[in-house]
Amino acid sequence: MISQAERYIRSPVGTLHLRANIDGIQSVNFVKIVPKVGHGYHTHNQANLWIERLEQQLNEYFDGDLKTFDVPLVTVGTEFQKEVWAALREIPFGGTWSYRQLAERVGRPRGYQAVGQANSRNPHAIVVPCHRVVQANGSIGGYAGGVERKKWLLKHESS
Repeated sequence: MISQAERYIRSPVGTLHLRANIDGIQSVNFVKIVPKVGHGYHTHNQANLWIERLEQQLNEYFDGDLKTFDVPLVTVGTEFQKEVWAALREIPFGGTWSYRQLAERVGRPRGYQAVGQANSRNPHAIVVPCHRVVQANGSIGGYAGGVERKKWLLKHESS
């Protein structure tokens, strides 16, 4: 039986839904509405330990004390998506890359649109910093979590 865990946490950019299994963090997503759930039972399995570790690291990130997350991530996607998501983790804290730079990094210098689509499907918001990708002209571009969140995250990291 696969052990899984999930938790909703509040953050400066809204409520986050964290989900993990025994291998690591499966997803970090923004949510608009937190479903009403009962307390249920709590077990001390590895999935819960990953969630606790990620919650601690997110708190440190929002406090300005953490620049790189080190929780193991469970990634499900195409090989190309996984390449893009791995490259996103190379963007330095406080920095940005253009979609063109990201496309070049994964060996597809003319594949900006494909890179943009993979970027928008990133299952690990904030942890895999897709918010650090901007337009070639320096404009902020889009963000699956919403442009206001992206602006907040970029400002937070640049201060």
